[in-house]
Amino acid sequence: MSSLFGGFPSSLRSSRFGTFPHINVGTTDSTIEIVAFAPGVDPAKLDINVDKGLLSIAGERSAQQQPFPEGTRQYAQERFSGTFRRVIELPQQADPDKVQARYIDGCLLISVGKREASQPRAITVQ
Repeated sequence: MSSLFGGFPSSLRSSRFGTFPHINVGTTDSTIEIVAFAPGVDPAKLDINVDKGLLSIAGERSAQQQPFPEGTRQYAQERFSGTFRRVIELPQQADPDKVQARYIDGCLLISVGKREASQPRAITVQ
């Protein structure tokens, strides 16, 4: 449906077409979970920062192209290569002191803990 209206994102927080890396964001009672799909990125060269409620992911993906046969003219390339930076606005309940990141099978998995005061708790009726 969005393609009928010029490809506008389905949400104001959605990224523009072609942004790298693509991300999924979810939440649990105690964490905010972010998955950045970044195959071909050297995890040692990733730079992840949290500042003023913004999570920044920066790095570089090198061009690893398969050689074309002699005389082939390339007219399309969909695989992104080069430097990138992706900034994600975190919810107010995110705790910048509780961030963990790991890179597994081309996916950067970032877990941001929530502040203790924002977590659900049961109230006992007396």
